[in-house]
Amino acid sequence: MLSPSAAVEIPTAGARLSTVVPGKSRGENEDLELTNVDLAVKLHYIKGVYFFRRITATTTAGGGGDRSPIPVAGGISIDELKRPMFALLDRFFPAAGRIRRSDDGRPYIKCNDAGVRIVEAFCDELTVDECLATRELGASFHDRLCYKQVLGPDLGFSPLVFLQFTWFKCGGLSVGLSWAHILGDVVSASTFINVWAQIMAGHVPQKSLHVPSSIKLHDDDPQDFVANKPFSLKELDPVENYWSLPANNGQNMRTRSFRVSSKQLDLLMSNTCGKKAANFSRFEILSAIIWKSLSRIRENSGPKMVTICCYKYPCGDRDGKIEILNNKDIVVSTIKTSFEADVSELAYLIANKRTIENDAIEEIVGRNNGKGDFSMYGTNLTFVNLEEVEIYGLEVKGERPIFANYTIEGVGDEGLVLVLPGSPKMEEEDARTVTVLLPEYQLAHLENELKTKWDIA
Repeated sequence: MLSPSAAVEIPTAGARLSTVVPGKSRGENEDLELTNVDLAVKLHYIKGVYFFRRITATTTAGGGGDRSPIPVAGGISIDELKRPMFALLDRFFPAAGRIRRSDDGRPYIKCNDAGVRIVEAFCDELTVDECLATRELGASFHDRLCYKQVLGPDLGFSPLVFLQFTWFKCGGLSVGLSWAHILGDVVSASTFINVWAQIMAGHVPQKSLHVPSSIKLHDDDPQDFVANKPFSLKELDPVENYWSLPANNGQNMRTRSFRVSSKQLDLLMSNTCGKKAANFSRFEILSAIIWKSLSRIRENSGPKMVTICCYKYPCGDRDGKIEILNNKDIVVSTIKTSFEADVSELAYLIANKRTIENDAIEEIVGRNNGKGDFSMYGTNLTFVNLEEVEIYGLEVKGERPIFANYTIEGVGDEGLVLVLPGSPKMEEEDARTVTVLLPEYQLAHLENELKTKWDIA
């Protein structure tokens, strides 16, 4: 077994690419117009990875380096994994499309059945348990197990979705999803892969899958304010047709995931907020703890303002219909503090004093007909609430993942924090996974701060 602190890369090999297209041809006559919110996140990419311990590894056929997988008892082949995608892409047809520009330069998706890319890879040196036991592999989970995706410079030929299947030693399997954020948010990506598994199991969803119309962003919550200017968004110099965020001022960004048990959360909430703990969600408490910790680490440089991203329909189900290809359900807000606050005060601000910026984002992106380039995640320290997203809804051959995680690529140097549900294998309903993306030197200090002060490791 590897040491938990070993800083190594996941050794994958034998990568092979192929393409899957929808089962029914739609031709070249259907386009998906992109909203201003879609275009605001076009330089960001969603990465999800799912680990399965009990799917028996495939064997290889042929000689001379041929690694064609064939099914063995209790296992699954690449053909079995790819077969449901024909029906999946019939429902999620824009995912098989490609980016085009209209005559005035505004991007849109041409639904031309060009397909999604499939990657097959092997990790013969590690089991899934050894991989998960290596804490320092936070970045490698997504770097090596999800295909590196950037749209462009040939936008018309760049797939919007990659699915990577990696077979591990002793029968483990990981499923890595690379998803262009312009196509939809984390809820859309999670719904896409969950429906794929349902089709593979023979349970074709009966609910209607459709591209949603716009929704009202403002409910009856009087505690939310509406912004005139989007402080969550940063306008960039033109990137033309290579949709990648410029380098972060030379910063080396690293990812680290922390697992927080239900018992730890109860103790944290009691110690930080006392009797007021019942007024706050686990997301609000964990975000406040990390905000406070980074304020100490950064000393006088803040963060004084943070961005909060949450979802109106985190399960992807609204009015009895499963929503797809949707960035409209993201609610983006900012919070600013001008005083030294403790954790309970920060949790109160997160819960009650958010300024919603969606309308302001729509306006500023629309000023140039969607042709500008922007960054959202990491412009301020950004917290993303994924507590209720069904990332453990994926089931392959009757097995659910022992661990699943999501992150976002293309993040500014203020950093990103995602709060996700914990693994059901922990047998704790309210456990959480906290995934943090920060400049390397800050992440090292945060690891120490969370361990010594909050017993989070």
